[in-house]
Amino acid sequence: MPAPIRPRRSVLFMPGSNPRALEKARALPADGLIFDLEDAVAPEAKETARAAVAAAVTAGGYAPRELVLRVNPIDTVWGHADLAAAATLPIDAVLLPKVENAERVRLTVDLLDALGAPLELAVWCMVETPLGVLAAADIAAASPRVAALVLGTSDLANDLHARPTRDRLPLLTSLGLVLLAARAYGRAALDGVHLDLADAEGFAAACRQGRELGFDGKTLIHPDQIGPANAIFAPTAEEATRARRLIDLYAAAAAAGKGAVRIEGRLVEALHVEEARRTLALAEAIAARKTG
Repeated sequence: MPAPIRPRRSVLFMPGSNPRALEKARALPADGLIFDLEDAVAPEAKETARAAVAAAVTAGGYAPRELVLRVNPIDTVWGHADLAAAATLPIDAVLLPKVENAERVRLTVDLLDALGAPLELAVWCMVETPLGVLAAADIAAASPRVAALVLGTSDLANDLHARPTRDRLPLLTSLGLVLLAARAYGRAALDGVHLDLADAEGFAAACRQGRELGFDGKTLIHPDQIGPANAIFAPTAEEATRARRLIDLYAAAAAAGKGAVRIEGRLVEALHVEEARRTLALAEAIAARKTG
């Protein structure tokens, strides 16, 4: 059976070395939180950040948000200790940075298994280099623990020598390849961060583009980005209403022995009903978060 759908409209990076941010995150309306021990933490603060995140997560108060720990690579002096902490913490996933091949995923999963990580602890993989993009399908298929591919568009754009553009045209090939890999193996796909915090219009445009492409949500770097991402990546009331109508009309057509039905001038088949059911499931999951 497929896993229940989980909202991932907004997934906020939190510096593990910032106790105030860790405390504030308990009240933020993000669908997910990534406690960062890698890029956002200076080398001299790595050990302190790991301890701070462990204490905060153990203390609780973050439900129903999905909790993810971004660890340092296993070939650094902090990587193994980060994974050892992840294996014992009440979190949902470990985020691996700069994944460029399936072997890195399998090696990490083997370490998690050896460290006694629970079977339900997922692995998310950041795809943020040209090699990672080209290996995205292998990465997505590397282990049943892999649950999501996360675009690292900042590093990727830098490696590509791409110019920053509002339409993100220089990144579209990479976005598409990673999305294809994720969907081919039933993984979630999260779009990369938007760095210009003063460009609210550009952020909203990037969110709309990400949703149109098929991404589940967007990774964020500031709490102010949560509201717009939540709104744009959620089904609208009109979309939910149309999905219910489509399901009902198709069911009536099927009962009459028809394999397709015409709705609003368009031919609707089983595949459209499947997507309508996904839309409703997502809307219901979001509503449950608001009332739970």
